[in-house]
Amino acid sequence: MIPGAAASMLPSAEAAKLYQTNYVRNSRVIGLLWAIFTILLGIVNVTIFSQPYWIGDGMDTPQAGYFGLFHFCTGDGIARELTCQGSFTEFAAIPSTAFKAASFLIGMSMMLVVSCIGCFSLFFLLSTSTVFKICGWMQAASGVCLVLGCMIYPDGWDSDEVRKMCGEQTDKYSLGACSVRWAYIMAIMGILNALILSFLAFVLGNRQDGLLGEELLAESKEAGNA
Repeated sequence: MIPGAAASMLPSAEAAKLYQTNYVRNSRVIGLLWAIFTILLGIVNVTIFSQPYWIGDGMDTPQAGYFGLFHFCTGDGIARELTCQGSFTEFAAIPSTAFKAASFLIGMSMMLVVSCIGCFSLFFLLSTSTVFKICGWMQAASGVCLVLGCMIYPDGWDSDEVRKMCGEQTDKYSLGACSVRWAYIMAIMGILNALILSFLAFVLGNRQDGLLGEELLAESKEAGNA
């Protein structure tokens, strides 16, 4: 051993306490980032649910227009003026069964994320570990709903309204002369975000369990030494 090294070393109790302090600080920073990105995911979900820019016209389409989950706007093919229709409250009027299913699933995903954000208030009532795990399950379920919604949505591209805009070559999972718009791409990106945030929530929850176990162990040792 190098002379003087023992004097410079921290006692084991102080080293453990310092490690625990850094551990808690880092966990809080990561938890704060997780909360911020969860709020951003909620904004993304609300946007993709409400905006009608999932698919849209192109240079060679018979009509101008664009479609969302339940709201769509189409032109007459001459003046290019768009007539919009569709509302989630008029669920029966949505032009395709696949669009109805996708609307329900994406709406469920949005509600799960919004509920997860609402669960932040539970940090004042329940243990941190429990709240992280509740939110983790909500985010995982939200991601699954997004996956199913994005997979089912193209099944409705063979509806009459989409064919009028995109051409007769349009079919299920084939857009003909139309193209995918930014809301659909954002929904696919939202899947990855939801699953990453869910994984991070479970990691943070398990860390809190481990930290609590270490604190209880330290307290029991102190009580035994006393």
